[in-house]
Amino acid sequence: MGVQDYAESKLKPSVDLTGSAKECSNGPSIGVIDIGVSQSAFLFRVALPGIRSDQRKLKCEIQRDGKVLIQGIVTQGSEVLQGLSSVCQMTVEKLCSPGPFTISFNLPGPVDPRLFSPKFRPDGILEVVVMRYRRPSDPVDAWAPPS
Repeated sequence: MGVQDYAESKLKPSVDLTGSAKECSNGPSIGVIDIGVSQSAFLFRVALPGIRSDQRKLKCEIQRDGKVLIQGIVTQGSEVLQGLSSVCQMTVEKLCSPGPFTISFNLPGPVDPRLFSPKFRPDGILEVVVMRYRRPSDPVDAWAPPS
């Protein structure tokens, strides 16, 4: 297996979904992920449609071994929307059902969980950059696929 094949296999992690994320089959899926790798960090993006950006109950934990756990609650499927000339009660039927969910997956290597920067984008994507773990003896600019 070449370096590229190895890196690609490590970047297709198993994703475990529970709750509303697992039950969602009608519309946009919760828990679809992208992972990027640089010499110093990992970037991951997680699709969270139906999750409000101001939701205080969205929680993202990252462990040193690279395990990521995201927990939250899909809010109710109906809300009041105000347009230019009318107010509509919208019933959402294609999004995941309301309720709690968890998403867990592993990054391709160890990280420093104290050094991460989460950003919840307006389009429902959670984007996180987390610094890779480096032992003091590791050269600063050397990088090889994790073993």
